[in-house]
Amino acid sequence: MSAQVEVRDISLEGADNARLANFAGPMEQNLRHVEERLGVEVRRRGHSLQVYGAPGTVQNAEAVLRRMFELSASEAMSPDRVHLCVQELGFPAAGDARGSTEEVVVQTQRGGIRGRGANQRQYLDNIRVNDLTFGIGPAGTGKTYLAVASAVEALQAGAVRRIVLVRPAVEAGERLGFLPGDMAQKVDPYLRPMYDALYEMLGFDRVARNVERQVIEVAPLAFMRGRSLNDSFIILDEAQNTTVEQMKMFLTRLGFGSKAGVTGDITQIDLPRNQRSGLRHAIEVLRGVEGVAFTFFNARDVVRHPLVQRIVQAYERESGEPGPDA
Repeated sequence: MSAQVEVRDISLEGADNARLANFAGPMEQNLRHVEERLGVEVRRRGHSLQVYGAPGTVQNAEAVLRRMFELSASEAMSPDRVHLCVQELGFPAAGDARGSTEEVVVQTQRGGIRGRGANQRQYLDNIRVNDLTFGIGPAGTGKTYLAVASAVEALQAGAVRRIVLVRPAVEAGERLGFLPGDMAQKVDPYLRPMYDALYEMLGFDRVARNVERQVIEVAPLAFMRGRSLNDSFIILDEAQNTTVEQMKMFLTRLGFGSKAGVTGDITQIDLPRNQRSGLRHAIEVLRGVEGVAFTFFNARDVVRHPLVQRIVQAYERESGEPGPDA
């Protein structure tokens, strides 16, 4: 017996030719991307679309296409933007039964930031509810960006008095040798992703002022020993490159009125082969501890160029280890 196929008609009446061209993209590449992501067939004739596929996927594709048409009135559409539309609406790829959770919006000076997909929304919700949240997964899934956004929101709302950015100074398979400058200048290259997110959310001048006033503090992980951080939002990035002892030291810095976010990718560990990753160890030790939450991302959550998603999937297949909860 052949699989059931549903056909759904969508009207795009009221759009001029320029908007239709923007919506569909050159050679209708935007529509082809919807087909690839959701496992449907899309046919366009003038102002009319027909979508063919399994009943559930056709409904998802209609929602994405209507969102694309809405956006086409005000912004340039591209396969990358279509990819983000699918992520924002929380729809899985064909054959993937993941659902979505309620939308969480993080408010920053530059506007609201929404989780794209079920795992990002769960991650933002975990950060709001718990004092310690782990975001674990491959590059491009928004782990660090969303943690920084949550920290900025907490600072602007007065929930914390400062943001502390921490990262182990471990080189990614390279030996850079001597780095000139003071301690902040030596560590800055390792913290560039978090700085970039802060600049986007607060603006360059405000970040510079807050760093000068130590409202935003940058610290290498080794300098956290002996401190107790109260009323702070602390982010440990690239946590896969901590040792077990360093991770325990960092987690015990948490003071009253503080939150901590820990991000990392256990498939990109740059420690010497004989050293165990503190992030891997923490996953085993802290699961089920009250006040600690874990969000595990995988290739389906990548919100960069669609090719990045396929690259991550290829490496997952090769290694056979997509992650703890993938």
